[in-house]
Amino acid sequence: MTKAVTPPPIEPEHEVNLREALEERYLAYALSTIMHRALPDVRDGLKPVHRRVLFAMQQLKLDPGSGFKKSARVVGDVIGRYHPHGDQSVYDALVRLAQDFSVRYPLVDGQGNFGNVDGDNAAAMRYTEARLTAVAGLLLAGLDEDTVDFRETYDGEDKEPIVLPGAFPQLLANGASGIAVGMATSIPPHNAAELCDAALHLIKYPNARTAKLTEFVKGPDFPTGGIIVETRAAIQEAYETGRGGFRVRARWEKEELPRGGYQIVVTEIPYQVQKSKLVEKLAELLQARKLPLLEDVRDESAEEIRLVLVPKSRMVDETHLMESLFRTTELENRFPLNLNVLSAGQVPGVMNLREALRAWLEHRKEVLVRRSNFRLDKIARRLEVLEGYLVAYLNLDEVIRIIREEDEPKPKLMKRFKLSDNQAEAILNMRLRSLRKLEEMEIRGEHKKLSDEQKALKALVRSDAKQWERVAEEIREVRTTFGPKTDLGKRRTTFADAPQVDFVPVEAMIEKEPITVVCSKKGWIRSMKGHLGPDTEIKYKEGDGPRFTLHAETTDKILLFATDGRFYTLEATKLPGGRGHGEPVRLMIDLDESREVVALFVHQPGRKLIVASHQGNGFVVPEDEVVAMRRAGKQVLNVGGSDEAVACAVVQGDHVAVIGENRKLLLFPLGELPEMTRGKGVRLQRYADGGLGDVKTFTLKQGLVAHDRSDRARTFEGLKDWLGSRAQAGRLPPKGFPVGHRFGGGFGAA
Repeated sequence: MTKAVTPPPIEPEHEVNLREALEERYLAYALSTIMHRALPDVRDGLKPVHRRVLFAMQQLKLDPGSGFKKSARVVGDVIGRYHPHGDQSVYDALVRLAQDFSVRYPLVDGQGNFGNVDGDNAAAMRYTEARLTAVAGLLLAGLDEDTVDFRETYDGEDKEPIVLPGAFPQLLANGASGIAVGMATSIPPHNAAELCDAALHLIKYPNARTAKLTEFVKGPDFPTGGIIVETRAAIQEAYETGRGGFRVRARWEKEELPRGGYQIVVTEIPYQVQKSKLVEKLAELLQARKLPLLEDVRDESAEEIRLVLVPKSRMVDETHLMESLFRTTELENRFPLNLNVLSAGQVPGVMNLREALRAWLEHRKEVLVRRSNFRLDKIARRLEVLEGYLVAYLNLDEVIRIIREEDEPKPKLMKRFKLSDNQAEAILNMRLRSLRKLEEMEIRGEHKKLSDEQKALKALVRSDAKQWERVAEEIREVRTTFGPKTDLGKRRTTFADAPQVDFVPVEAMIEKEPITVVCSKKGWIRSMKGHLGPDTEIKYKEGDGPRFTLHAETTDKILLFATDGRFYTLEATKLPGGRGHGEPVRLMIDLDESREVVALFVHQPGRKLIVASHQGNGFVVPEDEVVAMRRAGKQVLNVGGSDEAVACAVVQGDHVAVIGENRKLLLFPLGELPEMTRGKGVRLQRYADGGLGDVKTFTLKQGLVAHDRSDRARTFEGLKDWLGSRAQAGRLPPKGFPVGHRFGGGFGAA
């Protein structure tokens, strides 16, 4: 038999360490995200997608004075020539540049539906049209004068600018936001005129500190206005470190109404807060009764924002109302500052205000020098041609003879008059109409003018001081265009100190009104206006009936004691209204379905309560200790197994009366009961079978009051035979005592 031969193992051509490969590829992805997507360039303040959109629009000749073109045309050019990404992401970037509520100085002039402050999306790109604005024109100005470097596009068929000339302080004026891998940027919009003032000061005093620059740049200037309530120290620190934040509040005013009423009108909301979501959130909080001072909210906005806030009553102070809304809603928002940008388009890092302005100024100076050198080259070439023209005019007859008689006139002209190739070519291309005498005078005038310009430009290129002077002139022109007296340039966001409002309990700000709290047998609770009399008809759901009815005020707290031994606290003003059947109390508190309500009553500070379980254990607890403003309530009486809480009464008197389910009555001094905040308690009465029925306190000299089923009260005196000690069995009650094992007349019993 032939022995099987085992083939040698197949070795891979290239062994790759998985960890190293993953690290290398992830770092490449992270770098690509940082460099080409998320962070703006400090020089022109743009991300690549925005830069490509503006460049593509310039190539389409969509200048501010030209007509509009479909946005789809722009997006098609961008993704086809410069930006190999999805069309929707490019269109979203274009839309944002056109929204005057998103960018402080729009770069795109949009025609059609470009969205709104409610958060509605823009129409599809096939319906909208766009062109550049004057601000975008400043960013692009000088692009064809060799002011910046170009690189090949992704397919190598075209070229695109690495950065724009950026004659407008785009980075800080319009801000930026983006999330990369391991880093992010968040720059709020600022006022262009203030940025120009700070830049001019920095040119004049290159060593100026950030603290001095903040005297010019007072803070962000959001397109949606609002009021900044940060302290000057906090603002200055944010600009010195490049990290921080700004609290922005809505702008509001008080409108007086007839009969002493008023309403609040919000006219400006914080930046990047969607109005529709803000109104929706306010409505939700109102529905959940978490805004006790607010009655209603209405959106009456048209082109201008107008949110109407209606207070609960005229007694509510408008400052307290707005401060409560600022704490709980997006009427106050915090916009972060993280000045993380690409320095020279290469190195990401956090800059402060001074460094960002200095980088922009250095870029403007470099653009100026490159533009001047470009102009000098053009002037030199033109002067060379003009000098050739002048030679031709001085020797016109000879030039004409050479051209007419020579087969190759160009070399003859160059040799005869010592002309350069460009000069000879220009003379040969000259038109006959240019031979008139007037043309010679114009050439001499142009030559002199260009010579003077050349001299000035050479002086400019050689002098650092002249360069900064020219940069300052350009910045002053921008400041004039977008100055505080112009509609676009005037500051929209103002500054104010947040009012120091002392904490005022909600009860003090709620108008005190009488209500009747009604709770049915099945646990449906509601509040009805006024103190209803015993004869008032109250409707319940079918199969349900009355259980607790108590008079209260809107400022009261309602305490609920359940069979699990827990006390729950409800705010009277947050109870559902009495138009319907109310709501299940279990929606307001975490009360298990297997547990029932034992007592429901109005909280009165300073009182003491006696609580007891079915097994006959109980103790005295201060009422202030059972209040807990949380859904889970507060455990007071510990019950376990089959035991449960069955009684709760106010301590009023010097003796305790206990009656069991076996109808045996026991009276003993109140002093025999301990006072606790939580526990199982001590034995109140001993039972052979059954358990505790009810408990109450009374004054022995005044007698024990009990109520029959019709709620008629009867007083029993001379009860020495029933006096004993705690934990005894007791004896059957005196003759005439109400039937059952309840004293009646308890908390809120209907």
